[in-house]
Amino acid sequence: MSEPTDNTAENTTPSSTFKTPDHAKRLLLVEDDNALANVYLTRLQTEGFDVRRVANGEEALAAALSYRPDLIILDVMMPKVSGFDVLDILRNTPETANIKIVMLTALSQDSDKERAKSLGVDDYLVKSQVVIADVIDRVKHHLGV
Repeated sequence: MSEPTDNTAENTTPSSTFKTPDHAKRLLLVEDDNALANVYLTRLQTEGFDVRRVANGEEALAAALSYRPDLIILDVMMPKVSGFDVLDILRNTPETANIKIVMLTALSQDSDKERAKSLGVDDYLVKSQVVIADVIDRVKHHLGV
């Protein structure tokens, strides 16, 4: 049974913002490229995800603990703390060890993929080899939605 709604300000959302359902899966987008991050942020929100974006590895570690995302989309080459180091720390921290992590990076070398795999990444996507729909599909796959 749903509760009745009224027309108070708290029930209205400007058309320029995204309203995500209370049960929406939480995603943390870790990307230092503003243009790319904005494209992904908009598309993920359109898909119904509750998305928070941070621009570096240091912020990613703090947000993983405070925001408690269901999945993290993680760049590798970032200021302050690299994505590999973020992955390593998250996997070795009890509160974040089981968060799904998808690396989305420009690094396409097999050695980079192997390093990510050895650190416990759930998926490794190379930016030049995927389109945004592929990323959305992988996110949904890992979240079971």
